[in-house]
Amino acid sequence: MDFALKGKHVLVTGGSRGIGRATVLALAAQGASVTACYVTESEAVESLRRELNEQGAQGNLVRCDIADHEQAAQLCATAHETYGAIDAVVNNVGVISHHSLEDLVPEEWSRILDTNLTGMYQVIRGALPYVADVASIVNISSAVAHHGMPGAAHYVASKAGVMGLTRALAKELGPRGVRVNCVASGLVETDQMKAVTEEGRARYEQMISLRRLGRPEELADVVLFLVSGAARYITGATLNVDGGI
Repeated sequence: MDFALKGKHVLVTGGSRGIGRATVLALAAQGASVTACYVTESEAVESLRRELNEQGAQGNLVRCDIADHEQAAQLCATAHETYGAIDAVVNNVGVISHHSLEDLVPEEWSRILDTNLTGMYQVIRGALPYVADVASIVNISSAVAHHGMPGAAHYVASKAGVMGLTRALAKELGPRGVRVNCVASGLVETDQMKAVTEEGRARYEQMISLRRLGRPEELADVVLFLVSGAARYITGATLNVDGGI
């Protein structure tokens, strides 16, 4: 499917793995210029660079910790300097850990919230001076924001906050031509799932109506739709992409 993204410029956070990587490659395949960030150098980053080069894509990978205000602002400035006005922002960065409330120390609460929610605010705020007259922002949240999850109050709170941030900014930025939407991801085949036992995986699959985990490319397809003109009258929405949990 052609989403008419050729010549567009999209900024993607957390672009080296999982959903972010699939989104970067899907955007590049559509002819978009992509600025993507990552936190640490890795083989995943290098292999993504190689794939983009092999595609002949316009792609710039930038090291950035979006939890740091100055780094987030510089990421957006670098994106603008490299490829011009930003037509879309995909906020994909997310971290998770598992602790009971009794064991959840303030430092770990702050680490998760600073990356998953505050980092998203910092990227959006940093990108605003550079966005095109008609632009789209897509924030990646999680189905756990709807359902809850024991041992992850900090993570669930951060993802619920993403949904609230999305609705508020859709109201605020709509008059200037910026749409803001959210994708609530279900269980997806990413690095985080490698630690799950076979029994745990089977239990998860039984929770899902389609009886399987999602693939990163299936989330990327939804992101492409939301940043494209096909979704030009959609804003403030949360799309559940979870296989029917």
